[in-house]
Amino acid sequence: MRNPRIYFPQPMNAGSAVELTDSAANHVGKVLRMKPQEPLILFDGEGSAYRGKIESISKKSVVVQLEHLIEGSAESPLSVHLGQSLSRGERMDYAIQKATEVGVTDITPLFSERCEVKLNKERQDKRLRHWQQVAISACEQCVRNRVPVIHPAMSVEDWMAQQTSELKFVLHHRTERRLDGYEQPASVSLLIGPEGGLTADEIQRAEQSGFNALALGPRVLRTETAPVSAITLMQYLWGDLR
Repeated sequence: MRNPRIYFPQPMNAGSAVELTDSAANHVGKVLRMKPQEPLILFDGEGSAYRGKIESISKKSVVVQLEHLIEGSAESPLSVHLGQSLSRGERMDYAIQKATEVGVTDITPLFSERCEVKLNKERQDKRLRHWQQVAISACEQCVRNRVPVIHPAMSVEDWMAQQTSELKFVLHHRTERRLDGYEQPASVSLLIGPEGGLTADEIQRAEQSGFNALALGPRVLRTETAPVSAITLMQYLWGDLR
């Protein structure tokens, strides 16, 4: 059985003992039903992970004795910032979860013209916390030690204006341009439309802002499938998927 990986966003040092947060302790004690001396891995979300063992466990707390820093990284050399138009239900969760698994570094939820999701400030804050937890859980599963940043939702126009990546792409099916022919970048921005797609005006404004039109083939992908497919291809061409 693989050692469970637990998110622990606090300073850690080999040889020290740390007490898990309430949520992590609940997961270890009540969900995984772990016992003293059983091994696990704690990662801080910033790139570091430590191997350790449970020193003590009770109904209220779990203390872990850290043993040593784990060398190596599962992070890709390619930085990818995903601008994902908001979608309903579990589709947004799926896009965030799978994009995290294939190596995205930043995700910004976007309000676009055909976006049907309306969020007030309170709901935005609640969803943002939820989406960040989705990314954390994906990192626990896929052995990433650096958690992607989920940025506050904004308009497509504001997001495009902020992008400084070496290559920028807007994905849509009204073009025949593919990913081949570009020099290998260190960073990429990827714009994905909502369930009804980006409007012609949004695509035009994206191209005027330096975004390259991109199609992945003859089939129209769903809004939650498109970012995963595109990032996977980018990681194969310019990252660490082989």
